[in-house]
Amino acid sequence: MVGVGVVVLQAGRILLVRRSKPPRMGEWSLPGGRQEWGETVEEAGRREVFEETGLRLDEVRVVAVVDLIERDEGGRAVIHFTLVDLVGEALPGEAVAGDDAAEAAWFDRVEIPKLGLWHETERVIALALAGGGV
Repeated sequence: MVGVGVVVLQAGRILLVRRSKPPRMGEWSLPGGRQEWGETVEEAGRREVFEETGLRLDEVRVVAVVDLIERDEGGRAVIHFTLVDLVGEALPGEAVAGDDAAEAAWFDRVEIPKLGLWHETERVIALALAGGGV
């Protein structure tokens, strides 16, 4: 399955959501979710950010592509997502958790390492903040 995550920035801060569903339920993560049939990656990212936070985005661009594969004890893949990660600046507004998000909150870059994020999420945030991308 193809999923889209978005590094949402506003005034130098990063927006994260606490996931209310698997995978990584209960953990802080980038807003995002599954790409729907007939939807571009950008459309999926914008829709997911709006559904999970109520925010709209200015321009977005691709930062990275990541594989999320979780395996059972026998080594068989039980979850497999190809994640296309974007970065975009949030238009003015207040982030409010909705859809698959239990919480939505803004973090300064120095707080990110203390949150226990998935290592790929930290890497993608660092790429986005450094202006990197595909």
